[in-house]
Amino acid sequence: MKGSLVSSAIAEPYAQALMSVAQSKDLTNVFGEVFRSLEALIDESPELEDFILNPVVEADAKKAVMRRILGDDAPVELTNFVMLLVDKRRIIFLSAIAQQYLERLRELNNTVLAEVRAAQELSDEQKQAIRDRVKGMTNAQEVELKTQVEPELLGGVIIKVGSQVVDASLRGQLRRIGMRLGQTA
Repeated sequence: MKGSLVSSAIAEPYAQALMSVAQSKDLTNVFGEVFRSLEALIDESPELEDFILNPVVEADAKKAVMRRILGDDAPVELTNFVMLLVDKRRIIFLSAIAQQYLERLRELNNTVLAEVRAAQELSDEQKQAIRDRVKGMTNAQEVELKTQVEPELLGGVIIKVGSQVVDASLRGQLRRIGMRLGQTA
């Protein structure tokens, strides 16, 4: 379910249509929260992803699982949309559609996505410091953080916003020192 050029091209019209429905019902942020939760669940559960992607699994079984995951709190429009994806055998594009929708939602809300890789779990203060730094870099009103722990960084963080990368990791600093030492030798 990870994004590819083909899945992005297929997902875009769906995300655009879903955004139109969400805007007309004033549910843009609600849809966004449901998609974020769904994405996190799929990322944490390879079994769920395999189940959704499996073409042998009956549509009714997929619908039952998706209804349970979405729950009663999800807007009926979004639940119906997911059921339509199952019926049309487009559920394999759910992740790409969610990503496209969230991208549109961030544009609408003047929010940027900062992908942060850290050597260890970040504290709330560290997350806020990163948000403040990214706001200064981008002039965005809000910053959405997507964090990932990578112990091989040794210490520090790597922040990616769009095509900009700020490498404040210990591994990156050691690499830069090594390159400078190599130049002087």
